[in-house]
Amino acid sequence: MEPRCVECGFPIKTLFVQYSPGNIRLMRCENCKAVADEYIECEFMIILIDLILHKTKAYRHLLFNVINQHTVNFEGSLWKSIFAFLLLDAYRSLLLKRNEGEWGSSMSFSSIVWTFEEIVVDVFVGNFVFFCIFLLSMRLMLNTSIQISRCKDILLAILVSSYFKIFLIATMVWEFPSSVIFIIDLFVLSSNTVALKVITDSAMNRCIAACFCAQALKLLVTQGPARRSLRF
Repeated sequence: MEPRCVECGFPIKTLFVQYSPGNIRLMRCENCKAVADEYIECEFMIILIDLILHKTKAYRHLLFNVINQHTVNFEGSLWKSIFAFLLLDAYRSLLLKRNEGEWGSSMSFSSIVWTFEEIVVDVFVGNFVFFCIFLLSMRLMLNTSIQISRCKDILLAILVSSYFKIFLIATMVWEFPSSVIFIIDLFVLSSNTVALKVITDSAMNRCIAACFCAQALKLLVTQGPARRSLRF
């Protein structure tokens, strides 16, 4: 993917010119005439706040100008993101089991092994369904071509935009009701929607539908009545 102007999304050849270490000049967009990427000179916390506020220009900066196949080890970033995503998803499943009383210090060794097996199956099957339905929704709702390089870009965008899952780590320190987990899920869903809109340049309502269908079917597979009946 080419670097983009964070204001209008127009492709840019170069975002800045460096005259010497620490001395750069930000380039302007040929389309909207604004500074192509003002976030280059911003602190990380400012970028993070704008990402939390779901500002599309912050997502353009992250997905086009930072995580770029020409500027980073793309394959390495993709695999690290997949590992972190699955690990946080597994921790989410463990939290739900703990809140439902299925996890405790009095559990036998066989129960612990069985619970971990359930978590692993839920995580892998649930996310397999999620990404299959997500790609199918993109094909049907967004009319997006499913090419390998394109799939990798969109996959990384969805993984990175799920950064809200990292707030689950706070439950290691403080006790929260299970409703907090689902609130985090809603933030992940909304963040995925903005990322999909930015990466595909599609209508927001179609992006919402694609992300919602994928997430809903994932929850149905991992936490629906059919899945629960298999546990007993």
